[in-house]
Amino acid sequence: MFKILIPVRCFTCGKLIADKWEEFKERTLKGEDPKKVLDEMGFTRYCCRRMLLSHVNAIDEILKF
Repeated sequence: MFKILIPVRCFTCGKLIADKWEEFKERTLKGEDPKKVLDEMGFTRYCCRRMLLSHVNAIDEILKF
């Protein structure tokens, strides 16, 4: 129903990450190793990898208020 609110850019370096979220999510849900997926997508910096790996969809919790 609602879109996921992934940040558009990495908080640290400013690289665009939001346009890669769907591909990352689909591939990891299919069982691929997240490290391999991030390497193939060109995410080499720790800060960008952190943004995708640690994202939590909190919109369902926020909408209650």
